[in-house]
Amino acid sequence: MIHRQYPAAPAQVYLFATCLVDLFVPQAGLDAVRLLEREGLTVHYPRQQSCCGQPAYSSGNPEEARAVARAQLDLFAEPWPIVVPSGSCAGMMRHHWPRLFEDDPALGPKARALAERVFELTEFLLHVLKLDLAARAPAGQPHERVVLHTSCGARREMGTREHGVAMVDALPGVTRVEHARESECCGFGGTFSLKHPDISGAMVQDKIASACATGCERLVSADCGCLLNIGHAAVHQGAPLPVEHLASFLWRRTGGEGQA
Repeated sequence: MIHRQYPAAPAQVYLFATCLVDLFVPQAGLDAVRLLEREGLTVHYPRQQSCCGQPAYSSGNPEEARAVARAQLDLFAEPWPIVVPSGSCAGMMRHHWPRLFEDDPALGPKARALAERVFELTEFLLHVLKLDLAARAPAGQPHERVVLHTSCGARREMGTREHGVAMVDALPGVTRVEHARESECCGFGGTFSLKHPDISGAMVQDKIASACATGCERLVSADCGCLLNIGHAAVHQGAPLPVEHLASFLWRRTGGEGQA
């Protein structure tokens, strides 16, 4: 696990929802807000936020990534934590935004200060809010067997696999099962899936087959890119593998389903 110093639980936070949540899985963003608000936090959502810049950055276009990041450096002006329901986007903001501006005497310090306030959602729930999921979960829920998928960026840059594991394992009535290809990439990789569709397709096929072999009832992940890739491929293959964002899974399993 990647160690860092965690602040005391704040009264207010920012949400950086990510473009995939905004456009394709808005329910995950709403459920992330509900999880935070239920703990008494006020959640602020700067409407001018956009992409974290990762597609451009990982495609070898740092200038385009720098322009995307520059447009957002002033959106999070208050010294509140920035909570991100995506390990890969959080990794981009925390580790790569400072590198994009490391030679800029004005924007460099601003990017580094912002990066220190970036937390992936489960990391924030576990280490900052110290959320007791077992105390939140109502009795009598049906048992579920799930596999947890952690994106490559979340696993290797943010070290948040351990946070997701801790959150899922704390839920009564939930059994997390591991599979042989859990640590492998799902094949999405942002623009990788567009540039190398045959390789990407083979990778996600292996991932789905390995997950289904466990007899799990669903796959949960904190990264929407992976969820969209795995979920759509499973439907295309006719595989019995429904997917759910971890924020929605945690909200549902702690009695939040149907709440406003």
